[in-house]
Amino acid sequence: MSSLNVLEHGSSAASAQKRSASRPIKSETAVITETALITGASSGIGLHLAKEFARHGHPMVLVAPVAAELQEIASELKTTGAPSVRTIAKNLEKSDSPQEIFEELARDLIYIDILVNNAGSAHRGQFWEIDIEDDISVVRLNIEAVLRLTKLFLSAMIERRRGRILNVASVAGFEPGPRMAVYHASKAFVLSFTEALATELADTGVTATALCPGPTDTDFFEKSGMVGARLFQKTNVMAPQDVAKAGYEALMAGERVAVPGVANKIIAFSRRLLPEATLAKMTEKLYVDTTDRTRELGDKERKAAHGR
Repeated sequence: MSSLNVLEHGSSAASAQKRSASRPIKSETAVITETALITGASSGIGLHLAKEFARHGHPMVLVAPVAAELQEIASELKTTGAPSVRTIAKNLEKSDSPQEIFEELARDLIYIDILVNNAGSAHRGQFWEIDIEDDISVVRLNIEAVLRLTKLFLSAMIERRRGRILNVASVAGFEPGPRMAVYHASKAFVLSFTEALATELADTGVTATALCPGPTDTDFFEKSGMVGARLFQKTNVMAPQDVAKAGYEALMAGERVAVPGVANKIIAFSRRLLPEATLAKMTEKLYVDTTDRTRELGDKERKAAHGR
């Protein structure tokens, strides 16, 4: 049986949970016993969040659709500090997947202390030009999966009076997004939901944090057809390693909202003050393709990797 926070007997599991719940986290060695479940862990911000958790010695459960990719990543993470890594290949666009994940871990008495809802997707285009099934897939992954996983794992955290939730939203959640309407709306939901949840969780011992990155150098741009977009070519794009580090630190500090990068902080603040119509027009221009390509996908990620 894996060492992912596993206890072998049901009675000892219950008593041990109560004992661990009564002990406050006071040291780095205590923090690293917290097991993290990370969705969308095979690429992008999710992959680098997994690496960040590994670097700090957390046991992990990684979720993504492709088993072979997860297994390769798990092997790498074990060499960089993760004491144990379990992989679960599930497509979170399927409504049954969160329950199946929860039941599999429950059978093996694996307790999740940190839930990272990172998996997400997007489609670019005028709303009426995008197939409705593509829009529904975004809603299922970006919203429904977040709700289901949080609902499933939160109760035990509250009972133990110990736990952390990191929901990956976006600066897109602060504004309407013509040509990415459903994506922006989904991230607005995640941001609002997380802020409300953080208030409800006051005095429970559980925290909720919304990570709101700006444009980040990941395969998100390729998957959503936006490598040529002005947003990717003409704006300040962060390395995913830097976003993951900021997200981890905000989570562990119990912050409600984290916006990595000074430029993104300014954008998020200013866009809460501007009229919605002005915001929408400004954002729409970012999703239009430009013929002047100034960068290639992965350049910030590679530079950050070489610098560490």
